[in-house]
Amino acid sequence: MDILKRTKIVEVLKREDFGTFVNVKGWVRTRRGSKQVNFIALNDGSTINNVQIVVDVDLFGEEALKAITTGACISVNGVLVESQGKGQRAEIQAKEIEILGEADATTFPLQKKGHTLEFLREIAHLRPRTNTFGAVLRVRHHLAYAIHKYFNDRGYFYLHTPIITASDAEGAGAMFQVTTLDLDKLPRNAEGKIDYDQDFFGKSANLTVSGQLEGELGAMALGSVYTFGPTFRAENSNTPRHLAEFWMIEPEVAFNEIGDNMDLAEDFLKYLITYALENCADDLAFLNEMYDKELVERLKFVTENDFVRLPYTEGVKILEASGHKFEFPVFWGADLQSEHERYLVEKHFKKPVILTDYPKDIKAFYMKLNEDGKTVRAMDVLFPKIGEIIGGSQREENYEKLFERMEQMHVPTKEMSWYLDTRRFGSAPHAGFGLGFERLVLFVTGMTNIRDVIPFPRTPKNCEF
Repeated sequence: MDILKRTKIVEVLKREDFGTFVNVKGWVRTRRGSKQVNFIALNDGSTINNVQIVVDVDLFGEEALKAITTGACISVNGVLVESQGKGQRAEIQAKEIEILGEADATTFPLQKKGHTLEFLREIAHLRPRTNTFGAVLRVRHHLAYAIHKYFNDRGYFYLHTPIITASDAEGAGAMFQVTTLDLDKLPRNAEGKIDYDQDFFGKSANLTVSGQLEGELGAMALGSVYTFGPTFRAENSNTPRHLAEFWMIEPEVAFNEIGDNMDLAEDFLKYLITYALENCADDLAFLNEMYDKELVERLKFVTENDFVRLPYTEGVKILEASGHKFEFPVFWGADLQSEHERYLVEKHFKKPVILTDYPKDIKAFYMKLNEDGKTVRAMDVLFPKIGEIIGGSQREENYEKLFERMEQMHVPTKEMSWYLDTRRFGSAPHAGFGLGFERLVLFVTGMTNIRDVIPFPRTPKNCEF
């Protein structure tokens, strides 16, 4: 086979220099046709669109073409010609075909018929080859790039916070323990407890649930930082909204107060969704057509509306006066559920909502106490369909108030002395938030299960691939 430089299919489909020889490589989606001519739909992952390969059966022979089955990987040299069919302007008339990898048609699980998302989770190593997961993973990539671009263009520094932490004081959920101790022969101290002095770090260690606390340390030196990395929660939750391993984006900004934090969250989300609409149009159009007819409309709903800013207390009053029958009760002090959040967004305001000033008893120890002594400067950004997408706050910068709050909530102040030091040495107002990356991808793609927006989901009793 003659050597030609490979052209990605996404580029081939844009070209109009018909009559040119090109090389494409990819995986066969389908092969159909007659005894005279076959049509191969080829995809290389660069776009959701396939390029059509027109094959003269007499040139290659029926027998040779039998190995070109769904799932096979091939290389094609051919002439770029104007497509006679609808939907794309270019196709390739094959002159040479090399089979790079065969796929047994009797056992390859991804046939032309539709497959359920549940089935595809069982073959997560192959599901990226489907239209759906190719689209989701390309959108995921573009959103990740947009996050880095957004912060870089605005002078933020990317801070790599630790994945392993000796602190279990974040209070953000159950943690996975990290140890090198022999679990069959655990060393014990004089009190009969596990002797962590003999462990790798000399103390109990866990996988992190958040990079926020370390992000605050960075902000107190670099001004504006963000983290973007994997986080882990060992909650035994088998729901469409929970993963044991997921990615978090956490900006932390010195000198920002709660209003600045809300401005940042709104601008950030609008930027990301606009970026996806502009750079993932084909993939979003496919997902809109196949899974969620309101997807693109919902994305524009976010980008085209100013977010409502509403104190928690006012939100509770609206919910109580709504007459709506909620599954979970609404009262001041309740931790609002998704159904409450969605009512405010979808029914009452018909706009995204930022809920602020939550009761201190349902929020974390590090949030700044308001003057009323009952609420903290917390904020949750609420979106249609999914409810909360961002949670954040202005942080308590006053040493005495933070110390008192930690003692009230039984957070070990001695163990967290490094965190308290930022309030002892040049403390400053600062604020930040956390955005669960998979929850963002879930919203932007219109998928309904969070396990379908990460390549290899980690959930209770599931650590495959």
